[in-house]
Amino acid sequence: MAQTSNDIKNGSVINLDGKLWTVIKFQHVKPGKGPAFVRTTIKDVLSGKIVDRTFNAGMKMEFETVDNRSMQYSYRDGDAFVFMDMSTYEQVNIPEALIGDQERYLLEGTDCVISFHDGTPLSVELPASVILTVTQTEPGVQGNRSNAGTKPATVETGAEIQVPLFVGEGEKVKVDTRDGSYLGREN
Repeated sequence: MAQTSNDIKNGSVINLDGKLWTVIKFQHVKPGKGPAFVRTTIKDVLSGKIVDRTFNAGMKMEFETVDNRSMQYSYRDGDAFVFMDMSTYEQVNIPEALIGDQERYLLEGTDCVISFHDGTPLSVELPASVILTVTQTEPGVQGNRSNAGTKPATVETGAEIQVPLFVGEGEKVKVDTRDGSYLGREN
């Protein structure tokens, strides 16, 4: 059965000009005058580039199947990251380029969702937040301050984040993996 632009949904993967794009947002629009269309925000699966595209309603499209697998990060091997499928114990090497800045929040044993297309890894999605130990930070000093009560802290992965003045070395903190923001302390 042929698929058309009317079948677009969030998370759909479409093939445009030989590139794979993931649909982030879509909106079916039926103006009072003129033909209907689908307005989308799509993300290039490989480069991460985000663009807005509009498709005519009913336009034939090539949808791709993507296999999302939950895998656990094991270790780094040169310029690749080794992940293990916990149900089959199969190990997969993921290139450093696919991890990018997320490496700053990646600890051994972290469960991630890896998207595959025809056996080729496309993307790695970390959990929304991770718990990391503060390895280095200055003691917080109350009083005259211009930075709203935060200070820099280095966590066990080497990333530097901003934490409240009361957080000390050795404490576990919850960090948002999307922007590196402090979410709270953990026991």
